[in-house]
Amino acid sequence: MTPKPCIVLGAPVQEGAGRLGCDMGPSAYRTAGLITELHNLGYVVEDRGNIVPRPLRDLQHPNVAIKSLPETVAWTEALAEAAYLASGDGMPIFIGGDHSLSAGSMTGLARRATEEGREFFVLWLDSHPDFHTLGTTTSGNLHGVPMAYATGLDGFEGYFPALAAPIKPQNVCMMGIRSVDPAERAALKTAGVTIHDMRAIDENGIAPLLDSFLARVAAADGALHVSFDVDFLDPGIAPGVGTTVPGGATFREAHLIMEILHDSGLVGSIDLVELNPFLDERGRTALLMVDLVASLMGRRVLDRPTQSYRYTPKVG
Repeated sequence: MTPKPCIVLGAPVQEGAGRLGCDMGPSAYRTAGLITELHNLGYVVEDRGNIVPRPLRDLQHPNVAIKSLPETVAWTEALAEAAYLASGDGMPIFIGGDHSLSAGSMTGLARRATEEGREFFVLWLDSHPDFHTLGTTTSGNLHGVPMAYATGLDGFEGYFPALAAPIKPQNVCMMGIRSVDPAERAALKTAGVTIHDMRAIDENGIAPLLDSFLARVAAADGALHVSFDVDFLDPGIAPGVGTTVPGGATFREAHLIMEILHDSGLVGSIDLVELNPFLDERGRTALLMVDLVASLMGRRVLDRPTQSYRYTPKVG
C-alpha cells in the first residue's frame, strides 16, 4: 500500500505563548532537515509553505488577563481551513508555532473525520493539558486553551469559530502531564479525558498505557491525530521551549512512543509545537524533534546512523 503524501504546513504562531520566538519554529524544522528525512523514508512530500492568519476582528473579552485574542482567533480560523483541506489530500504535518495552533488543526481535522463517518482521536503529548477556557485562564496566554475549545467546553462562543465537530473528551489521551492549574484540574475531573501523568508512566511504563489507547482507536477504525509539544520532553534533552517543566520524557521513552505509533499504522496527522529556536542550543531541540518524527514515520533503531564527534585539543 502506497503511503499517503505528507503535507507540511508551517504555522508561525507565537501570539499564544506569551514570549517571542515560536514564529521561527517552521524555519527551524525545515533547516533541521524534516523534509529531507521524510523523502529519505520514501514519502512524497508537499511543503505548502507557511499559513497566513485571517484578517483580525475586534474582539474584547471580560477577562482582562487575555492576550492577543483577535490574533489567536485569526490563526485558528486559517488553520482549521488549512487542516480540513490538507487532510483530504494526504497526511498533514503542522510545524509550529505555539500550541494555540492546535485549536485550528484539531478542529479542522475533526470536521474531516466526521464527514468521513470516522471517530476522531487525539494523542496529546505535553506537560500541560491546555484545558483552560477564556474565563479561567489567569496568565492570559492562549496556548493554554486549545483542548478545552476543541472538546466543546463553554465560554468560547462568540469569540472562537463555532465547532463543526467537537472532539469527544473520551477520545483524548494525554501523556506526560506534570503541570496542571487548579481550574484545569477541576474541569478535567469530570471531562472524561484519559490522563497519564509522569507518575503513571514511571509506574506502568510507556508501552501498556499507549497500547491500551491505540487498541481503542483501532477498534473504532478511528482517525488519530498526534499533538506533540516540545515540553513533553525533559528540558535536559530539549531546551528549546519557553515552558520547560522538569521530569519529562527521556530520549528512549520518546523514541519508543514514536515507534509504537508507527507500528500501529493509525496516525493520520501531526502537530509539532512550542519549538522556540531563540531558546535552543545550536538547533539541538529541532534536530531531536526531526529525529523523533523520523521514528514515527518508520525509521527503525537499527537504521539510525551513528554520529561521530571529533575531539579537537586546545592549542596554547
